[in-house]
This record gives sequence, C-alpha cells and structure tokens, in this order.
Amino acid sequence: MSNILESLSALYERDLDLLLNELKAYKKEENLWVVTGDISNCGGNLVLHLCGNLRHFIGAMLGGSSYIRQRDDEFSLKDVKKSELVSQIKETKKSVIETLQELSENKLDEVYPINVFGKEMTVLFFLQHLHAHLNYHLGQLNYHRRLLDK
Repeated sequence: MSNILESLSALYERDLDLLLNELKAYKKEENLWVVTGDISNCGGNLVLHLCGNLRHFIGAMLGGSSYIRQRDDEFSLKDVKKSELVSQIKETKKSVIETLQELSENKLDEVYPINVFGKEMTVLFFLQHLHAHLNYHLGQLNYHRRLLDK
C-alpha cells in the first residue's frame, strides 16, 4: 500500500472510531433523534447519512461491495436503535478500510467511476472530499450531542 493510501486509511479509521465514540457518548438514546430550532439534522440521521455515504461511494463504487444506498432513509428514518447504529458504523469502517487496502496507487489518479459534482474528478480527490465530508458531519454530531443530550 502506498504512503497516501496508508495515510487515508489511518485517517478514515481514526475518524470512524471518533464517530463511534460520539455515538456511544450520548447519555440518552432517545436524544439521538432530537431536533430543535435551526438544528434539523439529528445525531441518528447524521450517523445513517455518513454510513450510507461511505459505504456507497467507497465500499460499493470502489470496492465492488453489494451495498445499495437508500439515501432518503438516511434522513427520514427515526428511532433506529443505538446498537444498530453501532453495527452500521463498524460495517462502514470494515468496508472503507478493506477497500482502501485493496486499491492500487495507480487507481488514485484514475477518474472516479461516477460524476458526482457535474465534472470529472480523480479517485484521490474524491476520497479526500469524502474524508472532509465525514469530519464536517462529525463536528455536527459532536455539537448536537453536547447541545441536546441533557
């Protein structure tokens, strides 16, 4: 595995572990689903969204997994058990890390298999984007927990 793939793998592993820790830090399971005021994305839906996003764009599109994304469910499902969310994070981490370990360095310079933003991009660019997206929502989850898990 190349240095860049090792770095990406380490970053995804670290931050998916942080996602798991944030989820587990909720004192009351029902608070995962609380929304109020301008906060429209609850913690549970953020977890579902991140898992669906990464399992689709990395696991299925790059790794060839059979995962089929249900994006609407990521934001509409409510009251999914915390234990199920834990399982989804663990499966996401497994899918992402296994996919990154199987990628060749040459693959990073190839065009990503689907056009997501209306223009072509490399696999490396999109993997970096997906990592930034993970961290953006990880920050939202942390804020949601600290603000609404009373």
